Amino acid sequence: MTALAAIPYGAYWSTPFARWQGSFAHLHALEFAAEVARAELARRGIAPTLFDHGVLGTTVPQPRSFYGLPWVMGMIGAERVPGPTINQACATGVRCLAAGQQEIAGGDASAVLAITADRISNGPHLYYPDPSGMGGTGSAENWVTDNFAHDPFAQVAMIDTAENVARRWQITTAEQHDVALQRYRQYDDALADDHEFQKRYMTLPFPVPDKRLRKQIGTLDGDEGIHATSAEALAKLKPLKDGGTVTFGGQTHPADGSAAIVLTAAARVGEFTKRPEIDIRIVAFGQARAEPAFMPFAPVLASRQALARADLRIADMTALKSHNPFVVNDIVFARETGADIAHMNNYGCSLVWGHPQGPTGLRGVIELIEELVERGGGYGLFQGCAAGDSSMAVILSVSDRK
Repeated sequence: MTALAAIPYGAYWSTPFARWQGSFAHLHALEFAAEVARAELARRGIAPTLFDHGVLGTTVPQPRSFYGLPWVMGMIGAERVPGPTINQACATGVRCLAAGQQEIAGGDASAVLAITADRISNGPHLYYPDPSGMGGTGSAENWVTDNFAHDPFAQVAMIDTAENVARRWQITTAEQHDVALQRYRQYDDALADDHEFQKRYMTLPFPVPDKRLRKQIGTLDGDEGIHATSAEALAKLKPLKDGGTVTFGGQTHPADGSAAIVLTAAARVGEFTKRPEIDIRIVAFGQARAEPAFMPFAPVLASRQALARADLRIADMTALKSHNPFVVNDIVFARETGADIAHMNNYGCSLVWGHPQGPTGLRGVIELIEELVERGGGYGLFQGCAAGDSSMAVILSVSDRK
């Protein structure tokens, strides 16, 4: 197998994730992400001018987001750095890593900032002109809620894809609640010792700025809007659909936030890393699309592809992380791959800390890196589904630099 781009240790970050309509709801997602990036780069002693490429991942339009990556890089002080803006729904974070490593592997870049930002709060309400409509009237769309509720190809809501998988694999509400409770317990481990694990990549307490990013108006001690749960509380929840199995306890919540990862050619790792003895490499990617309306199964297919490309097995993975908008995702993944469901998603996952879409995957990859470092190295797999019954997966390796 051939290792691809490197990730300098510590050259990544995430904001806390705030449940939608929470502490970040007033902030422009791209301006906020750029402000955070400026601060985090300065904290690490990384000059923005060191980058020669950037990739922006964002899925919910913001004012002037037409200018995308060039605008964001300009705001952080890298005004001559080019690159694309990517939207692949929930797979956006991993797609940004794939796009960055392709530039490096092709010799077109040597230091890439993959930066992701989304504000699910206050999503745009769009009007599409239609001169041929009745009386010239166009059509309208609520970008966030309407698309959560309807896949125009599969003709279902996202929750229906989870119910389809639950039905085919006979996954009960009780089993979903058992795994959900386990995921909350794993997340609690990340909060231990005053958020010691999260503070490896997240500034805490986190300063919340005003709309103009000129003054601080509050702080977050961690992710916002996470409700403590228990077996008794979960047992009281009813399925959201008649005859279904998925409850509010078995799915994630929309959120706001940003995350970023630096990728470099091997020769430039030393300019960015906090610990030069740690070697972090991208090993392989996978992507797949399941049959229509079976979105939670797609990560199984993408992961199999990534493992085959890396000539590895699921048993070779030291750590596993997933974007799990539904607990059903983790259950079907474990059943189909043989993964130990109890050892997936240590220290947290999107089921618990929420789903701002673009940044979700990058935060998962960051936590995967930190878990691998804590375990002394090895291979790690991150996978997650995305709108349109699709998925992406990435395998990383962490080892001592020779």
